[in-house]
Amino acid sequence: MNRCESRFALVLLGLALATQGAAAQASSGALRLAKIFSDGLVVQRGAPIPVWGQAAPRSAVTVRFRGGTARAMADSAGRWRATLPASSAGGPFALTVESGAERAIVHDVLVGDVWVASGQSNMEFSVSVASNAAETIAAAHDSALRELKVPNSWAEHPASDIVAGSWAPADSQHVGAFSAVAYFFARDLRAAEHVPIGIVNVTWGGSAIETWTSAAGQGLGPEGAATALARERAHLDSVNRALSARFGSLDHDPGLVNGVAVWASPTLGDSGWSSIHVPDLWEAQGYAEVDGIAWYRTTVTLSAEEAGQDAALSLGTIDDDDVTWVNGVEVGRTNGWNAPRHYRVPASALHAGGNVIAVRVHDGGGGGGIYGVADSLHLDVGRVSHALAGSWKFRLGEIGLQMDGQRLNKIPAITWNQMVHPLLPIAIKGVIWYQGESNAEDEREARAYRAQFQQLIRSWRREWNGGREPSFPFLWVQLPNYMHPDSTPTATGGAWAIHRESMAGALALPRTGQAITIDVGEEIDIHPRNKADVGKRLALVARKVAYGEKVRASGPTYRSHSVRDGKVIVRFANVGGGLTSRASDGSVGAFAVAGADHRFVWAQARIEGDHVVVWSDSVKSPVAVRYAWANNPVGANLYNREGLPAAPFRTDAW
Repeated sequence: MNRCESRFALVLLGLALATQGAAAQASSGALRLAKIFSDGLVVQRGAPIPVWGQAAPRSAVTVRFRGGTARAMADSAGRWRATLPASSAGGPFALTVESGAERAIVHDVLVGDVWVASGQSNMEFSVSVASNAAETIAAAHDSALRELKVPNSWAEHPASDIVAGSWAPADSQHVGAFSAVAYFFARDLRAAEHVPIGIVNVTWGGSAIETWTSAAGQGLGPEGAATALARERAHLDSVNRALSARFGSLDHDPGLVNGVAVWASPTLGDSGWSSIHVPDLWEAQGYAEVDGIAWYRTTVTLSAEEAGQDAALSLGTIDDDDVTWVNGVEVGRTNGWNAPRHYRVPASALHAGGNVIAVRVHDGGGGGGIYGVADSLHLDVGRVSHALAGSWKFRLGEIGLQMDGQRLNKIPAITWNQMVHPLLPIAIKGVIWYQGESNAEDEREARAYRAQFQQLIRSWRREWNGGREPSFPFLWVQLPNYMHPDSTPTATGGAWAIHRESMAGALALPRTGQAITIDVGEEIDIHPRNKADVGKRLALVARKVAYGEKVRASGPTYRSHSVRDGKVIVRFANVGGGLTSRASDGSVGAFAVAGADHRFVWAQARIEGDHVVVWSDSVKSPVAVRYAWANNPVGANLYNREGLPAAPFRTDAW
């Protein structure tokens, strides 16, 4: 399910652009620059500035910038690269490139700090849909903060250039399309560091960490990406054959004929349809690997009084897109797997007795169906609310598994090949990373992420800028709280709890840091809209790790513990101005303790100075303590007085 609005058409566009670019380079000897060198460019201060592109084979190329000059000779294929001397922050300037009689000029160039923002949908998530978007967009007027979005694209082998891209300033016309996390991060850095900031947005919603790591970085060999792609295609063919054998050839939806919704008719006999539980994804109910179109039907009985009023239909969230009818009357349609469905139903569409609700769901990849929480599905008429969760009728209309974006962006190395490799020559200040949801769908994946994440950081540092910055700052967002809270502590804590621990393991690497977001998530939305706090916390980490400022960049972190008289005394680092609770009575939640039997129970806790005392009357001899160790911990209200949340931790290794 973990994905954004990226779809197959976007991938096709990327392929078309990539093909056109390759054709242009092969057919023309004209001077041109790599696509990152467009007007509005931001280059890294204090580091040599590489400039590269195409020219006539064996031709001389001269690059001029701020009084400095660099020269290069194009090779037999027309490829050239020149390196300008390091430059201090400032601008705007012009960058001029000449080869023979040809000249190219990049206007409005700034010298400052370049940050790469990478990951999946929560980093891709734009300002336009974040909290307080209208106010944020209206207030944006900083032409020295800029972003370049690398289009979602892929390649079997390392590419020489991105498929497209242009720099945009952080003004009200453009900032809505910026990565929200990256924008808030950069906005705070601008205020603290007073230098231009350039964000290179290298994100793709739903992507897995494997696709962002080079084949060499994963030990796959030079043909590793192509081999993995061929394997996925073969798997897809096998699944399509198996689905056809099970369900028959469903290549055209019989429920919709010439625009008429036959299967939405209230008189349709659906007794032969299967039953399915709503809400829940259909993959979990016997339809694994199925993408395409399916129909849902249920009946709601209304009194004559109710049938004479307009009604409000809520269907929670639907993965991906839907069209909905009541008694054959279309009442709404929505695109987007995480958008809530709220439809007005006119009284003219209702009648006394049974009223048929029909929903046609189109799923383009990953999970599919009506999902979410049960109490989000209801039909409200006047003061009466009719619950809709439960057993519905279900029938597949069309099965169409494709090699779409949500399959491609999980294949090892192929997005690195096209979206990262072409950028490797540039000098950067560092990387901010928000990814992991696609690698936390079960506990096995979450554990594997520990090694994968450190592998990615090490390989990016080896590969970027020729390895000249072997320890550039690499900062990340630890996954926030998400999913239904646990009523009792579970043995493992859940995949997201384990994943957070896997991410934190990378703090063992030099010049790394993480922003804790255990308090900004949402139970039923994998894309929390509060991105301002995420960016602010990342900026604090950057100011400490990348800029060497003496700022409090972290909330309380576990340091040690001891047990005395049946109570656990937990000591913390990064207490700053002191520990505090956001509970009105000063209590601290989200702690659990266990004895030698390994059975955790929720515990009571109170702050005493720079430590927290934790206990439970049902555990007389505690041997382990955990804090916020769950997918969505309830009551995680421990902070330092600087307002930064305590990091989740556990003292056991069970």
